[in-house]
Amino acid sequence: QVQLVESGGGLVQAGGSLRLSCATSGSIFMISLMGWYRQAPGKQRELVASITTGGSTNYADSVKGRFTISRDNAKSTVYLQMNSLKPEDTAVYYCNAYRTWPNYNYWGKGTLVTVSS
Repeated sequence: QVQLVESGGGLVQAGGSLRLSCATSGSIFMISLMGWYRQAPGKQRELVASITTGGSTNYADSVKGRFTISRDNAKSTVYLQMNSLKPEDTAVYYCNAYRTWPNYNYWGKGTLVTVSS
């Protein structure tokens, strides 16, 4: 029904930047909220940033001022611009799409971001 494909992950040095992309397809008009999550080995998946259909954004305290979430409706793509990367940002980053009714979460397969010190 909704497909999410992440891209843009890779290896970067501390202080560097990466831009992640989430290409969406299917019944995306049903989605009320999109976001980026990340999960490091041995840790729980955590919300990094989210954006509503109205454009309101929310960020985890750990990434405020460094990361920016945005969307391009014409391209059906959500982005996560990551600047001033730190080794603790190393994780698999997942794109998420939330459908309010019926309640459901869609997930991409993830893209690995590795930040070296």
